[in-house]
Formats: sequence, structure tokens, C-alpha cells
Amino acid sequence: MGHDGVIMRTDDGGDTWQLQTSGQDLLRQQLSDLEQAIQGESDAGIREDWQWQLEDLQVSFEEGVMPTLLGLMFLNRQQGYVLGAYGVLFRTDDGGRSWVSLGHTLPNPDRLHLNAMLQGQDGRMLLAGEAGLLLYSDDQGLNWQPAASPYEGSFFALAESDRFYLLGLRGHLFSSTDGIDWQPERVATRASLNGAITRDGQLYLLGQGGVVLQRQAQGFVPVQPVPRFSYTAGLLLDERLLLAGEGGVHRVELSELTQGGAQ
Repeated sequence: MGHDGVIMRTDDGGDTWQLQTSGQDLLRQQLSDLEQAIQGESDAGIREDWQWQLEDLQVSFEEGVMPTLLGLMFLNRQQGYVLGAYGVLFRTDDGGRSWVSLGHTLPNPDRLHLNAMLQGQDGRMLLAGEAGLLLYSDDQGLNWQPAASPYEGSFFALAESDRFYLLGLRGHLFSSTDGIDWQPERVATRASLNGAITRDGQLYLLGQGGVVLQRQAQGFVPVQPVPRFSYTAGLLLDERLLLAGEGGVHRVELSELTQGGAQ
């Protein structure tokens, strides 16, 4: 997934990939779903707002401006979501073969960018975006409600370890036990936090300029040395961090850090 609404699919663990959905397909789906929604909506105010959105989409389609996708989350092999710029949200119930547009149904009248989605172990789903946008759903994403945001800046990632974590601009980090009430967490960085790695109770935060923080008993401690690239995603494999972002994929051998070495 990414710019121009491209969605790729793999059936062999990532060895090969096929184009599954194009931006034109998604934009056509947006137009169709929004037209149907307008026809079936009795509230004049909502119809007017959706009509404005429809006209914007029609202009985008005529000018060849495709959706930009910024996040993906699957609940299982068949049900999943992709989300992105200007409030776009699509759901699939058949493993990505077809998609339904849901962005217009969200309590997001300014069509703020959607950057991250997470389903917690308790089933609650969270959706975070720019300008402090924070939504939650307790019915598998059918209906969404706004949560009181702890910050007016942008959020870039969500994670769950011992609790929920919300990562944002300029080193802003918040935690919550329920995904609704949030408390600030202190971190020794002003760099934007873009992603997180969770595994077996371990939590790493990833950010701009080579920031990698590990949660320890005394708080979030920098992992050093790490190549000074900006990271957006990664995974923990045995005693190795694989970090993706600026400059491609980088490997950090955790077993060597105490000796001052990293790759």
C-alpha cells in the first residue's frame, strides 16, 4: 500500500507480490459508496457535507489524483482495513479482493489524515491521525466515536504491550489502559515517534534521526549505537532488530550492544 492507492498482495510470505487494487479502483469505490450514502441519508446537513465530499472526489478523479494510503490492519485473514490521507478508510471482508469506503461515516468532518489503527486484546479498536484525531470502536469498526485527545498535534502510531501506547509528533508519547483516558509518558527525545515494535512483553519505539527507545523498568532508554536513519517500522527477531525506513532495512544486533557494536 502507499501513494496512488496501490495495494499489493503476497501469498508466499513476501517472496513475491502482485498488484491487487489500484488507486483508480479505490476512488471509483469511494464515489459509488458516497453516492449511495447520499441517496439514503435523511439528514439534510449530512447530505450537504457528503455532497461537498463527492464533488471533491469527482475533481480528484478527473485530475487523476489517487488516494494516499498510510496504514493497514487486518483483524483476521479476511477482514481488514486500509486508511490514509484526507480521512480515507476502506474495509475488506474477503481478504482484500474487494473494498468498501467508510471514510465519510467517521466523526472526522475536517477529513484529517488517518495514520494508524490498532485492535487491542480486549477487542477495542483505535484510530489515530493528524491534529490530535483519536477515535475508538467497540463493534469491530462498524461505528466510531471520538475520544478526548491528550494532544493537538499529529499521532503516527499505536501499540499495545502492557497497555496502549500512542506515538506522536516531537516525541509526544501517551499511554492508556482502556484507549480512552491517556496519560503522558516521559521520553528523552524531541524527535517524532513513527512506529513501535512489540513482542513477548518487550516494547521498542522508533523515530526520526535514528531514535530507538526500549521500555525498561526505569523508563524508555535509548538503544545505542543505531544507524542514524529515520525508522517507521520494524520487528524483533531473536536478538536482532530489523528496522525499516529511510535508507531501506537496517539490522541491529542486540547481543552486541553492550560491546558497542551494531549493524
